[in-house]
Amino acid sequence: MTASAAQAPWFLARCAQFAVAVAAGGELVRALTARAHLLHPATTTASDFGRVSMIFVYVATAAIVLFLVWFARCRRNAELVSPGRVPGSVTWAVLAWLIPVFNLWVPRGLVQDVHRASAPDGAGPGRSDALVNAWWAAWIGHTVLSVAGAQLGGGTSLPLLVAAEALDLLAAVLAIVLIERITARQAAGLRSVTSVPAPAGLPHAS
Repeated sequence: MTASAAQAPWFLARCAQFAVAVAAGGELVRALTARAHLLHPATTTASDFGRVSMIFVYVATAAIVLFLVWFARCRRNAELVSPGRVPGSVTWAVLAWLIPVFNLWVPRGLVQDVHRASAPDGAGPGRSDALVNAWWAAWIGHTVLSVAGAQLGGGTSLPLLVAAEALDLLAAVLAIVLIERITARQAAGLRSVTSVPAPAGLPHAS
């Protein structure tokens, strides 16, 4: 695909944004249901918790898939806009999110690379990096507090639950903003990239 034929993935962006928002809401409902089951098992049964958890798994899986499809398209477009400025490959840009331990820090750099390369002149560190870092910190913070709540608070600590879910909602909001910013940047970058005209006067094969 050439730069002139490529388009910013707006439809995928909207799908990913919606899925991220729904997944964040589902995570909140799941966490509250888990706490209610632990505190009041007679009222909120294991079956209730299992049903909510199953729905959340489906929603979260859909959000992950849509986000990765969107990101893979953005990675491909970034290479068209700024050839050679994005390290690695599209395959690595997707797999890095799925490899345990690696996915705790590698994807953050991949997102920064794609954002910077989504305009012909590239982009140095600045507000874009701050947004990526804030989003990643919120997501990692949510993960750490969720584990701490399960291990230290037995899953019933309200302060840990509130803090973890607040960070999860913050991460979701920042992810939605980041998706919008990268997609808009690619739309502008792809419009500004023009095909290099063939030199005049060269002989053409018949």
